[in-house]
Amino acid sequence: MNRRKLTNLLGNIIRIFILLCFFLAATLPLFWIFVTSIKSGTELYAIPLVYWPKEPTIAAYQRLFSYSNFGQYFKNSLFVTLTSSVVAMVLSVMGGFALSRFRHKKMKAGLELLLYFTQTIPSFMIMLPLFMFFSKLKLVDNLPILAVIYVATVIAFSTLMSRSFFDRIPVDLEEAAKIDGCNLAQSIIHVVLPLTLPGIAAIFCFAFVNIWNELFIAVMMINKAAKYTVPVALNSFISKAGVSWDLMSAGIVVSLLPTMIVFGIGQKYIVAGLTEGGVKG
Repeated sequence: MNRRKLTNLLGNIIRIFILLCFFLAATLPLFWIFVTSIKSGTELYAIPLVYWPKEPTIAAYQRLFSYSNFGQYFKNSLFVTLTSSVVAMVLSVMGGFALSRFRHKKMKAGLELLLYFTQTIPSFMIMLPLFMFFSKLKLVDNLPILAVIYVATVIAFSTLMSRSFFDRIPVDLEEAAKIDGCNLAQSIIHVVLPLTLPGIAAIFCFAFVNIWNELFIAVMMINKAAKYTVPVALNSFISKAGVSWDLMSAGIVVSLLPTMIVFGIGQKYIVAGLTEGGVKG
């Protein structure tokens, strides 16, 4: 084996080792959460640690849906997340297209800078004003209002993402569509939007994951147990008496399913959308 082949072999071994380390770092916590969710009560606190239960049980999952009303919390999260994600996607697509085709460069740069600035504001700085505003309007414990707040939290970055996708679509295509008899709306619907579908999928997935996992605003705005979202419900498993680790782990496993499904279905479009949006031609 010559020196070049040996160098290539060592490089491949190092790359595989690094990727394996990243894989283990990402999957081992998930594996341990799943194992914890199927342990019996005695195995949870056994010393030495039980790395795999002798008799796996789904008792924690049964308790999760039978006694903790987790099914209702799951429905609440789905309603809020899907509503917010769809509305944010539609608004950001419209805003991104308008920003991309805006002709006044200085004003366009100012608008983009303003959108970027909103991303630098920590969410906890706006939590108290939001709560005071909506409490005076008696709109606390209101899931549609929570969805509106979530739309506001993701719309700026989603609009910037959308603008980057539309920047890659030549204006000549819209002008050609107009020559063929299309008005502005028809040229957007039939020509522009089909070319940006991967980007739209990426925007939806970004909004979905961020909203599904959000805790602090939901804790502030939702006080009634019947209106809990999944993150708030998981937070409620922590009490002064301790943490119900089996119940918490089962809830985490269930809460991961929607995001896994979304990314599983839209993975191809997400990668294509982020690639197209990240490189400007």
